[in-house]
Amino acid sequence: MRTITIATRGSRLALEQTDEAVRLLRSAFPNRDFRVVPYRTTGDLHPTRPLHKLGANGVFTKQLESALLAGQVDMCVHSMKDVPSTLPAGCCMAAMLPRADARDALVCGPRVAGVRALADLPAGARVGTGSLRRAAQLRASFPHLVPTALRGNVDTRLAKSQGPDYDAVILAAAGVRRMGCQEAISGLIPPTELIPAAGQGAIGVEVRADDAELLALCAAIDDPATHRYVDAERAVLAAVGGSCKVPIGVYATADGGVTSLDAIVLSVDGSRAAHSRRERAGADPMYLVPLVLEDLEAQGAREILAQIDGGR
Repeated sequence: MRTITIATRGSRLALEQTDEAVRLLRSAFPNRDFRVVPYRTTGDLHPTRPLHKLGANGVFTKQLESALLAGQVDMCVHSMKDVPSTLPAGCCMAAMLPRADARDALVCGPRVAGVRALADLPAGARVGTGSLRRAAQLRASFPHLVPTALRGNVDTRLAKSQGPDYDAVILAAAGVRRMGCQEAISGLIPPTELIPAAGQGAIGVEVRADDAELLALCAAIDDPATHRYVDAERAVLAAVGGSCKVPIGVYATADGGVTSLDAIVLSVDGSRAAHSRRERAGADPMYLVPLVLEDLEAQGAREILAQIDGGR
């Protein structure tokens, strides 16, 4: 019986997420052996460069997928928000673990200690983020704040939040909690204020599409609800041509039996936005995808994205 080799990024957060997947696999298959192999991805090799300036999509996934397709590993574990909307030929996302909190988190430094919400930060406050999505939504909805470039892994960004260059930083709440640093969170930002990235808070397991044995293993740890809702978010992302190079937020959820799908496409400076929120009782989130895309198209999302591409 073969040992299952699992590729992951080497960051502390990525290893924590991979450990979560391995624990589920070992629980379901106690007689199988699993081995984790860390890789350094393009995003890891250039920790200070803005993600949208690193070239091709998949800056956190390409090296892992290349190893998967070459047969060097059997599985890859990813943060779903890092996964491009289209997978390489021959790969499939075989499982998604139960989704953690998809919201963004506000982490305040000592100069604004006690602040719990973006609206309560003082005018001119420097808010660190490496995300075009977050920065554009801040510029659009909180013009009194100054989005300030920030890269690095979670512990680096948490440390910088307490230094002289930032008044506060924004990170994914799920990542902060998975690192055991939840006490650093000053406040959770409602999706009505910052629409999350597609797949935020979800962990995915990718395998070769023709590997029946691995597909069966992954089926045992898949959370169908998470998979269904993240797939809907990624369908919107794929249809509009989204990536880390453009400011796009997409979030699907259910509350009280009502399914909702929220999406926003913005210009980098936040001056233009196409926004849709569709909801329907008892609906599959995929049902809402064409409705949201129709709204975004009517509000000029295609023109906004073309303007971004033309400005590069």
